[in-house]
Amino acid sequence: MLQQVDIITDQGNVLELPLDDASEGYRVGEIEGLDPVKATLVTSSFANVDGEQYHTSRREARDLIFHLGLEPGYSTGTGRQLRTNLYRYFMPETNIKVRFYDDELAGYVEIDGVVETFDCPLFVQEIEATINVRCVLPDFIAPEPVVLEGFTTSDIIETLIEYPGTVETGILFNMTVDRAVYDFTIHHRSSDNKSSTLEFEQPLSAGDQLTISSISGAKGLTLTNDTNGSSSILYGMNPTSNWIQLFPGKNYIRVLIDDLGEPIPYTIEYTTKYGGL
Repeated sequence: MLQQVDIITDQGNVLELPLDDASEGYRVGEIEGLDPVKATLVTSSFANVDGEQYHTSRREARDLIFHLGLEPGYSTGTGRQLRTNLYRYFMPETNIKVRFYDDELAGYVEIDGVVETFDCPLFVQEIEATINVRCVLPDFIAPEPVVLEGFTTSDIIETLIEYPGTVETGILFNMTVDRAVYDFTIHHRSSDNKSSTLEFEQPLSAGDQLTISSISGAKGLTLTNDTNGSSSILYGMNPTSNWIQLFPGKNYIRVLIDDLGEPIPYTIEYTTKYGGL
């Protein structure tokens, strides 16, 4: 259950809005825009063929609409003072971070937005501010990334990752090899047994650190060593490979190195994303 909403500005100002406490002069009414956002589908139609053919889709930006009742009083100030105080957080064009505390999420999630409109008429019997915040990236994000440790294998052993989010997320894969490695493959299997693989086909020397990012907007492969520093090694990825994504529920990962050497440790880091609250 949602307990509290915090508004945080780039300057570090924080407005705390408990949902069941108006002692600071603000009563949180309805918050619109917490459901999953609309998906825009790309399809095409053909002559003499019924229906349409689906190609791809994308989710739209999120609009959060806050309805805040102002409760003037001796300890909270006048209606105008409460209204003016909101300008520090909700002036149009202001970049803010909105933090939602929910006891079912064991903490809080965040989303970045820009204040689009602020409407708060003064000459009414009950003063209410209606604020629209546009969030161009629609997902609610857990604040701390999850880091998991694993070892490469030469057989069919898989590592289970339980992903609690409700939309898929990319991973950050890091491995520092302790011997010469000529190639390896990351296998992913989802709970419905759909499989994908990422094949790396360039030789690595002892001490090389390889980082693979399948995070949307930051995909790439980076090689770091004492000789050349850090450089892109995207060409080492087989062009038919898939960028590994974690899906809601159970995910099975296997990092296969087909040699007789000892298992090599690696880490997988991911950020939990929620498509709605």
